Amino acid sequence: MPTPTNSLKAVRGTRDLLPPETALWNHVETIARSVFSRYGFGEIRTPIFEDTQLFARGVGEETDIVSKEMYTWEDRARAQSEKAQSLTLRPENTAGVVRAYIEHKLGDTGQLQKLFYIGPQFRRERPQRGRYRQFWQMGVEVLGPTSSGAESPLRDAEVLEMLATLLDELGVKGWRLEVNSVGSTDDRKRYNAALREALQPVKSRMCEDNQRRAETNPLRVLDSKEPADQEIINGLPKIADFLDESSQSHFAQVLAALDACGVAYTVNPRLVRGLDYYTRTTFEFTVPDGSGLGTQNALLGGGRYDGLSEMLGGPKAPGIGFAIGEDRLILTLQAQAEAEVAAKMDAYIAPMGVERNAAALALARELRRAGLSVEVGDGGFRLKKSFEAADRVARRIVILGEDELASGVLTVKTFATGEQTKVTRAEIAAALRA
Repeated sequence: MPTPTNSLKAVRGTRDLLPPETALWNHVETIARSVFSRYGFGEIRTPIFEDTQLFARGVGEETDIVSKEMYTWEDRARAQSEKAQSLTLRPENTAGVVRAYIEHKLGDTGQLQKLFYIGPQFRRERPQRGRYRQFWQMGVEVLGPTSSGAESPLRDAEVLEMLATLLDELGVKGWRLEVNSVGSTDDRKRYNAALREALQPVKSRMCEDNQRRAETNPLRVLDSKEPADQEIINGLPKIADFLDESSQSHFAQVLAALDACGVAYTVNPRLVRGLDYYTRTTFEFTVPDGSGLGTQNALLGGGRYDGLSEMLGGPKAPGIGFAIGEDRLILTLQAQAEAEVAAKMDAYIAPMGVERNAAALALARELRRAGLSVEVGDGGFRLKKSFEAADRVARRIVILGEDELASGVLTVKTFATGEQTKVTRAEIAAALRA
């Protein structure tokens, strides 16, 4: 049978997950489920498609997600008694969870609802590293009637402390937490008015998207990553100056609880997040450059959404949640693991002559017990081969010849600088740590 010229492939922006990579995904999800369980969260599974109006009303008509990125289609009626319906593959999961909260009257229990989910989301955006058209998210939502304590700043701090625990247990290195308050609905109205006024004389110098946002949703301008617009954005009013006393007090209590738990954070007055339903606390966790995410180093984010239930026609149900892009989390773990493997050892001990092999091993044992990573060569190697082998795996080479053994003074060369020094046996461990 002839081979077809156009073989079938996964659609652009999607991909297959295969062994052994799926083992890492399962490992990550197992740890996440364990952490969520210890904090009292139960799993919720909502449909992957919903009525389009759920996202239009909940996420916001003027967001990029709703205006540009959703996969929407007309679900045609199959009988005269049925009506056609506009359906959308879920681009995020918070709106679906709140819809389920309303539909199943979870608020009637009077209890705080602590829910988590793991599953695919769909956005028609330009595929790039760590961002796909079908992507996986892990997230949590904490919501309930006011009487359940859902509005308490303690809930915000607990979610952030849980995230710090999760990232630590997953082994994510160098994460950084940024927090801000975008205030209440009334605060945002005042701030939006001030932003719109401040943007009027400068918006013509901004990119096309930001010119549109300046009219339709000024707060979204602060979320822009357009490099040419950053100087203008940095000069705009700060939302902290528009918070009422209640919002200021709420944010101060969140920070105080984080301080009490020892969770490090930075207040970023420009952090607003991209969805319309956020109120008060917003946050984002980032990872260092070189963690596999390119220039976009945001790992996860979330915030409080005290009015979302009412926006969707439900009862008052203050809430807070977050979503982790699992694809980006996996990339980060893989990149950081590769960097760790690629990191060179502290020293390579090169015995000069096979009769020095035993002494080299004894020196390596001493240094390893001092906490250093050490490789041992072989006295049968020529000096050139020892240097080549050492340069591949270690930052320094320690020469152990007859003179060095007799005098107790070792020759150490640092490859990065080419510097060669003499170090006594007693000081060798400290010198290799430097």
